[in-house]
Amino acid sequence: MELGLSGKVALVTGSSRGIGRGIAVALAQEGCDLVLTGTDHAALMDAAAAATAHGRKATAVAIDLRKDIAPAALTEAALSAYGRLDILVNNAGTTKRGDFLTLTDADWQDGYALKFFAHVRLARTAWPLLKQSHGSLVTIGGTSGRVPTAGFTIGSSVNAACAAFSKALADLGKTDGVQVNCIHPSYVDTERFARRVKADMERTGKSEAEVREWHRQDIGIVRLGTTDDVANLVAFIVSPRGRWLHGATVDLDGGEVKAF
Repeated sequence: MELGLSGKVALVTGSSRGIGRGIAVALAQEGCDLVLTGTDHAALMDAAAAATAHGRKATAVAIDLRKDIAPAALTEAALSAYGRLDILVNNAGTTKRGDFLTLTDADWQDGYALKFFAHVRLARTAWPLLKQSHGSLVTIGGTSGRVPTAGFTIGSSVNAACAAFSKALADLGKTDGVQVNCIHPSYVDTERFARRVKADMERTGKSEAEVREWHRQDIGIVRLGTTDDVANLVAFIVSPRGRWLHGATVDLDGGEVKAF
């Protein structure tokens, strides 16, 4: 299916690995030029190479999104390299798991700094460019925003905040011509999930297959997600074919969320 994205410019945060890298590569395959960002320079360069293998340009900016200069640096990189910005994917961020009574203020502040406030600040800085291009903004949250758990109080709260922020911003988008949506993926088989599986194997003595199956059954999904699952949905949403989807939070979850 031709998605009509050729020549568009996309900024994808957290794009050095995992879901962000998958999104960047999918958009490159559809004809987008890219601005990629992350803090691991080597992984970022590898992601840029994967994107350019599809014949598109990729500008890599190694920067911590918590820094005040990050939003301006990224939007300026897009303008300098391509003269425009059509798509912003706010994907970066991870939050700490643990017992609520032992999580510190610093843990909470860091979780919100990277996965919420960094999104807010970048969206605010990029908005005039997206308004000019009648572009699209997608935020990657997580199903814990729909299904909060005691072991993931920070992540559950942050993901719910991301969805609420996206819904509010979509209201402004109706006036300014900017499409805004949020995606809540369930468990996606990334390097981060693999580290969690390894820790569970060491803790329980179970095999990798047993731990993975336990996680699948525990949250009640048909299978673990892949980065392609998320990336393909993002590519569709930001394309002309997905333009009517606006102000939505999509549970890309294999059946995890029962009702909301």
